[in-house]
Amino acid sequence: MATDTRYSVELDSRSVTGKKVGRLRRQGIVPVHLYGGEKAPVSLQADGHTLSMMLPAVGTNVPVGVSVPGEDGETICFVREVQRHPVSEDLLHVDFMRVDAEQRLRADVPLVLLGDAPAVRDGGTLVQQMSSVPVEALPLEMPASIEVDVSGLDAFDMVVQISDLTTGANVDILAEAGDVICRVLPPRKLEEGIDLIEGEVEEGAEAAEGEAADEESASE
Repeated sequence: MATDTRYSVELDSRSVTGKKVGRLRRQGIVPVHLYGGEKAPVSLQADGHTLSMMLPAVGTNVPVGVSVPGEDGETICFVREVQRHPVSEDLLHVDFMRVDAEQRLRADVPLVLLGDAPAVRDGGTLVQQMSSVPVEALPLEMPASIEVDVSGLDAFDMVVQISDLTTGANVDILAEAGDVICRVLPPRKLEEGIDLIEGEVEEGAEAAEGEAADEESASE
């Protein structure tokens, strides 16, 4: 299947499993697990240097064109899990998930603040309350990140909300329009603002627990 991805990787067959994979890693080869779709999961391997260069750029929401032995062309995948050594941080294992190019999916997309908030130069503090946002889109239209322009924040207590974001026509943001991404706090309100943010997070967690309990009761 042909793909139009910016990143690609070639996977090779792997016969070594269990504790013996340490030998592969010493050779610069990383064990890989490929699953998802209608095909059975398969154990593969890839060049460690290639993966190390690619993984920081793709994260878990950028599609990757994966070449698999015995299959024509590339298949679209997303990185789903990366295991690293706790001390050296060397790559130990990578999981790839196959996806259907024609089926919309959900992912958490990072929010990147751009520009300078004039109110910060006046002594305010820019506080980012959301670092990512849930998004639904086709795999090849999933954004790597979403830019958040803060250059219009020229007064204390101004905010940027979800409704201020701009995305592709076929990209849906799965968050409330009024949710606050970031705000500028005046110096005297910084501590109060942090308490406010923590309170909002706690309320959201309690609400989620309540919904989960209701669903469990309903299922009983």
